[in-house]
Amino acid sequence: METVNAVGRRKAAIARVIVKEGKGAITINKRSLDVYFPSSILQYIVKQPLALLDVAEKYDIQVNLDGGGYKGQAEALRLAIARALVKINPEDKHALRVEGFMTRDPRSVERKKPGQPKARKRFQFSKR
Repeated sequence: METVNAVGRRKAAIARVIVKEGKGAITINKRSLDVYFPSSILQYIVKQPLALLDVAEKYDIQVNLDGGGYKGQAEALRLAIARALVKINPEDKHALRVEGFMTRDPRSVERKKPGQPKARKRFQFSKR
């Protein structure tokens, strides 16, 4: 198997992934997964597509993560890994789609409107 590239995005985060055959090492910006994401919940989010297909020990994953916060980065990485796994084996797409790992979450920060303090907040109303 040759290398497979994929991109995942969430909010302002972008994850570029290179998947090769290996022993299950995940390297993010030249750091290991447990160093980059100390939270076990975020590690779980990243590994969800691998655990679903039971291929966690089969591939080495090299990641370039940029932008956003840690939650958005973890979810962008999950999408990128799922897309890469589908490129490797297209029959896995249905299983990943059912779990919701193939869907790009379109929600992002709403822009601030002119003449207002925030996107939806209004200035305090004064009767006099």
